[in-house]
Amino acid sequence: MNALNGLLSAFGREDLERLHHLRQRRRAARAATAGQRTTGQVVADGVATLVGSWHFIIGQSVLLGLWISANVLGWVGAWDPYPFILLNLVLSFQAAYTAPIIMMSQNRQADIDRERAKQDYDVNLKAELEIELLHQKIDLLREQEIARLTRMVEDLTNALAAVKNAPPAPLPPPDAAR
Repeated sequence: MNALNGLLSAFGREDLERLHHLRQRRRAARAATAGQRTTGQVVADGVATLVGSWHFIIGQSVLLGLWISANVLGWVGAWDPYPFILLNLVLSFQAAYTAPIIMMSQNRQADIDRERAKQDYDVNLKAELEIELLHQKIDLLREQEIARLTRMVEDLTNALAAVKNAPPAPLPPPDAAR
């Protein structure tokens, strides 16, 4: 109970409630992190990772080059002549499906970033409260030290006054010194 009273005197009730709230949020964040991703989230992250890679860009560029070359040179018969309407359809189809999937992944990442920002805020708030507590402890130690030094100065002043007001101590007889 002494420790609680000490905390109550160092921190206000509001600060202790804030610390309790921070601890509860930390536990809830740990529990949420432990949860597994859904199949849709795994697929969205995989597609976003694949489509956003240099391997995909290079591979798609090679395929587009082969498609256009095959149709311009007419290697296997021009199944998609010059305006490349079929190629446009394929690329539009790819964009129509990948864009929303990438947006799902970005939204999930934004949620993760938002949660991390909340955790950073909580850490900063807790650090601020702990720094405030340390300042209070240092101030208390400083006050105690000043009070102790003041008592010592008073004791020395009283001792000096007592020595000044006291009759001089008798000197030992000269024979005793030999």
